[in-house]
Amino acid sequence: MKKSSGKKKFLRDIKYALQNPFTYGYILIAILIIFATSIVFKYETQTDSGIETPVDSIWFTLVTIGAGYFDYCVKSVPGRISAFILLIMGMLLLSVITGKIASSFMEIQLKKDKGLKGIKRMKGHFLLCGWRPGFEKILDSVLTSNPDIAPDMIVLINEAPGENMTQLRAKSKFKGINYIYGDFSDESVLKKANIESAERALVISDHSQKYSELEVDSRTVLSVLTMENLNPGIYVAAELNDAKFEKHLQMAHCDEIILTTDYEHSLLATASSGRGYSNVIRALIGDDADSGILIEDIPSVFIGKTYGEYQTELSKKTGSNGVLVGILLNTGNFHQRRKDALREAQKNPDVKKIVDDLRKVKTLKSNEPVLVPSPDFVIQKNSKAIFVKSN
Repeated sequence: MKKSSGKKKFLRDIKYALQNPFTYGYILIAILIIFATSIVFKYETQTDSGIETPVDSIWFTLVTIGAGYFDYCVKSVPGRISAFILLIMGMLLLSVITGKIASSFMEIQLKKDKGLKGIKRMKGHFLLCGWRPGFEKILDSVLTSNPDIAPDMIVLINEAPGENMTQLRAKSKFKGINYIYGDFSDESVLKKANIESAERALVISDHSQKYSELEVDSRTVLSVLTMENLNPGIYVAAELNDAKFEKHLQMAHCDEIILTTDYEHSLLATASSGRGYSNVIRALIGDDADSGILIEDIPSVFIGKTYGEYQTELSKKTGSNGVLVGILLNTGNFHQRRKDALREAQKNPDVKKIVDDLRKVKTLKSNEPVLVPSPDFVIQKNSKAIFVKSN
């Protein structure tokens, strides 16, 4: 069976090669080279040119074609005509080879510019999926808020118009940024972006094509499901337009859900009170990585201790990260840890404790903030501190 399929493939390749007009050109060049080499051997062995054996004539041909000069001084008229033909054939072959190499490099660069070339050998990178008007400001804010991420560690995945991405990547502040063209909910496209070794992903509401609001949110949910399936360890934040899809994203194990429309409505409502809430919120969020709301790691020595003890220790230090305002629970790759906790709970021989543990684990929420907890609040594992710092 394998021999039969191999034979069919060989015959198919021969058929395609014969359909290529360049194939006949290559055959003609090969015939001319063989013919000219034979003429040189036949006539130059009768002169004192130094060509005495078939090996000498073959060497003469190779040097003439490859280097473009004559290693022997041919003296007969047929030999000189043949040498001239070999020289021309060498120039043609060199042009073809050079053109092929240049074409290959240009094709690789063109594919890279158009986002058609996959990314390899990249680990711990950041995926930014989707596109919409004002995308440049979003990308700029991402870089400002994450000083640990260099542009060459960011991979953009979208179906935006080619000229938009070309102009964006031409700017010096985005130099080195990677780009993959395609539907970010498609498994093959995500694999081109090396999703398996990515560390974080942000999915924004995609308007690169004429999608309805329902389609935009549906594709967001589908993309998060695909990402978590391909890389369970990735941290995913996703934007939704409609809150009714929030439950679906939670089931897809999305770590952060951004309800943009709800935030806008809340901001407008608070602004209507005339108390300056919107200015306060803007100062807290901002786009500066060193001011506003900061999330910092809690030293491991305080895990299992109370919030009051941690607060007291911070008050003794000078030059702290700001004012401690709360604790963020269940941070990082929370959903993977929840699976591990479920497995551990099931191993427990105490049936009552199994039920309690399962109930507790299932009700946990990813990145749950607890603002100004009581002093006796116990700091749990995988928690982080919430600070407010002035600029």
